[in-house]
Amino acid sequence: MPKVGIIYNDCKPAACRISIELKEQLENQGSEVRTATGMGGILGHSKPESPVCHTPVDGLVPPGFDSDLDFGVVLGGDGTVLSAFRQVAPIGLPLLTVNTGHMGFLTETYISQLYPAVEMAIEGKCQIEERTTIVVRVVRDETVIWEALCLNEMVLHREPLTSMCHFEVAVGRHAPVDIAADGIIISTPTGSTAYALSAGGPVITPDVQVMQLVPICPHSLASRALVFSDTETVRVFPATRERMMMVVDGNAGCYVLPDDRVVLQKSPYNARFMRLRAPEFFRVLREKLGWGLPHIAKPTSVELP
Repeated sequence: MPKVGIIYNDCKPAACRISIELKEQLENQGSEVRTATGMGGILGHSKPESPVCHTPVDGLVPPGFDSDLDFGVVLGGDGTVLSAFRQVAPIGLPLLTVNTGHMGFLTETYISQLYPAVEMAIEGKCQIEERTTIVVRVVRDETVIWEALCLNEMVLHREPLTSMCHFEVAVGRHAPVDIAADGIIISTPTGSTAYALSAGGPVITPDVQVMQLVPICPHSLASRALVFSDTETVRVFPATRERMMMVVDGNAGCYVLPDDRVVLQKSPYNARFMRLRAPEFFRVLREKLGWGLPHIAKPTSVELP
């Protein structure tokens, strides 16, 4: 029988209740089950009196979770999904993501379809879709003081966010570029439908091996989103005298001082999504974001040519 991991959002009563019920049912069927909360993947935000909250990338794997597990089930919204992948990506665990939140853009199914979906996973009928992740590190005096695994995006901005700041960004071997903006976003293709999309960046299909740089409210008509190969290492040098705040995937952060640098590289770990049917990215865009729908409602009572 399979070995299954369950990661759930312990801040949501529904997710807590369903995790208990699912664990009991799987154990009654003879499966071995291990559970963890998604909180283990949330690194927390730094504070002025405690500017660094450093946990190495491979130090977030929950106790009892290892490569012996066949798959995992995530119960929560997009935040829990991001947290869960940060926890299990180092062991290559595929995750079946179940929405107990609101939009659930990253989730595969809903609570009402949970048990049939788990049965499909047990029977090996799911497809695996791999998504790129990146490692974000803050370097101070040639020492890595903070790092995190990123599935969506890294955001660097000054406090308060409305203040314009300056950045020098070096992409691989290319000449550095200077950007004046409220902040910058560097995202994966998965993150192209998150903050980067709201900031005017393009939607990128998940199978494209790229990263993108998106200025937030740039102070120049020439500063626009840039898409480049994910084989390039990105180095960001704050060119502002005040400290900046960096946030990864919306739930992990670190203060960045003027002499620090932020280094981003493609991670050797992929996020592995379990899909109940063949991945169809445009369908998700239509269902979750309304992309490609007719811009004029067509009455069903009228026969169109």
